[in-house]
Amino acid sequence: MIITSIETFSTDNVALVRLRTNDGDEGWGQVSPYNADITSQVVHWQVARHVLGLDASDIEAVTATVLDREHKFQGTYLYRALCGIDTALWDIRGKRAGKSVCHLLGGKTPSFPVYASSMQREITPEAEADRMLALKEQFGYQSFKFRIARECGHDEDQWPGRTEKIVKIMRKTLGDDVILLVDANSGYTPAKAIEVGRLLTDYGISHFEEPCPYWELDWTRQVTEALDIDVTGGEQDNNMSVWKHMISSHAIDIVQPDICYMGGITRTLQVAAMARLADIPCTLHSANLSLVTLFSIHLMSAIENAGKYVEFSIEGLDYYPWQYHIFSPNYKIRDGRVNLADTPGWGIEINPEWIALSDYQISDTGSRF
Repeated sequence: MIITSIETFSTDNVALVRLRTNDGDEGWGQVSPYNADITSQVVHWQVARHVLGLDASDIEAVTATVLDREHKFQGTYLYRALCGIDTALWDIRGKRAGKSVCHLLGGKTPSFPVYASSMQREITPEAEADRMLALKEQFGYQSFKFRIARECGHDEDQWPGRTEKIVKIMRKTLGDDVILLVDANSGYTPAKAIEVGRLLTDYGISHFEEPCPYWELDWTRQVTEALDIDVTGGEQDNNMSVWKHMISSHAIDIVQPDICYMGGITRTLQVAAMARLADIPCTLHSANLSLVTLFSIHLMSAIENAGKYVEFSIEGLDYYPWQYHIFSPNYKIRDGRVNLADTPGWGIEINPEWIALSDYQISDTGSRF
């Protein structure tokens, strides 16, 4: 089962990858969202030449080969590109076995509770609380995440007083029976993060995400040690040495790798396994409704140390128009839970209408590689 072609279908924000083998297998994956058209070029110029001709059944060897051969260029774009290859190979493995990826990983069915995740800081506290309440009533969400601080904000708020106000309004509007999470997106120094964390504790917030610049692990560890609520992070990280340090030092209470930023299912499983050995839960980062949320539900439904929920973006066509109409069947939420099709591979079909609007490129065994 030799990999014979790698195709990309790209837009600015989303790029899908189709792999084919000499046995007639076909698998679909996705590179990381955002600047996906650039990442597609990395697929063809840096990744394809190492992957073509390899055994599609040995996903771990494919990953290792790419990272070994491109050891001088390891960084975010290489991992973003590798994700497209890795996730397409998992699709092939599932289809050949007649099982969903979730089943391949040891799970039962790809089904998991989700939390309603806001991407907006420009929204007023009142408007945010109102739309969350509507989602609770319509879809049965029981967990909600909203934004505090200013992104990489050096202790500044999006506007003065917004954080304090939104914390209070969200709890008052949604009630005491729901789980509330916040994301500071690298917003604070340790002292400020601890101060804000005590406010969060007073209002029963259970999850404080990326309180400090994510590259300042020692800062984050100080916050974790000072607070009783769960301090979480890791979405930006893809270097295994960083993950080992983060986990061994207990810099965070919950790890949040992003499958697409990590380079796919294979490397994300390694992080989840490290965290499990340290008794740390894993709650994946999946901040848009492209295939990353699909991948995350399959993986979270299978790992032993899965957290309570999967992130599910609540943003619509007005905010993230590019995340819609990529595949079918689409996500369905009932009682705060997403249930996916339990069919071979990823269990989806890529929409031809989306493909028709994308830019196409192919590398195969007859190409320059």
